[in-house]
Amino acid sequence: MVSLNLIGITSLALADAVNPCAIAVLTMVLMSILIQNPNQRKKVLLGGLMFVSAVYIGYLFYGLVIIQFFKTFAEFMRLNSGYIYNGLAVLAMVIGALNIKDYFIYKPGGIATEMPIWMRPRVKKMITKITSPKGAFVIGFLVTLFLLPCTIGPYIIASGLLSELGTLKAIPWLLYYNIIFILPMLTIVGIIYYGFAKVQEVSGWKEKNIKILHLIAGVLMFLVGVGLLLGWI
Repeated sequence: MVSLNLIGITSLALADAVNPCAIAVLTMVLMSILIQNPNQRKKVLLGGLMFVSAVYIGYLFYGLVIIQFFKTFAEFMRLNSGYIYNGLAVLAMVIGALNIKDYFIYKPGGIATEMPIWMRPRVKKMITKITSPKGAFVIGFLVTLFLLPCTIGPYIIASGLLSELGTLKAIPWLLYYNIIFILPMLTIVGIIYYGFAKVQEVSGWKEKNIKILHLIAGVLMFLVGVGLLLGWI
């Protein structure tokens, strides 16, 4: 594999960050805390921050696991690096194309682009149990497992590229990737805490713009795939 490219990792992280899946779950968490603690914006702030922290830690862990998986097959990868690199490029283009498809022909629960429909009632049931910031952290960590189907694609590609650095050198990149990933969630928490918008308004905005979010993620992913194939990344 060629050397890492900041633009490539940043683009993958941005594509992951605008995924409607994580935004939807966060708004459900904030709504649950609000119902249990009406007019207590501080608890909403702490709950949101705890949830986002859990997501950050969870995804950092998953990234290390994925990198370790790639390292386990280091010899195979060394002998077939060209095929694996091209495979990651094709995967990025396929996921990108699926997201772009969702802009033109949207169907909830799309493969590799959204949380499967059958998972959603389970996640909602878990989230309704959140009554405090501490609960938001615990449930948040568990919920990350349900977020994986709709967010893991870009992360696998990024982790596959990072695996060539080794675990220790890859950690700063994972920290950077996940900071970008959680930025929209942190922004939403701040917007709601400072009263610029209500949870319902954020949720409504997400639903109204869900196709555009898929389009942005899709274009970024597809361009990363093209960049990988052409050796730009």
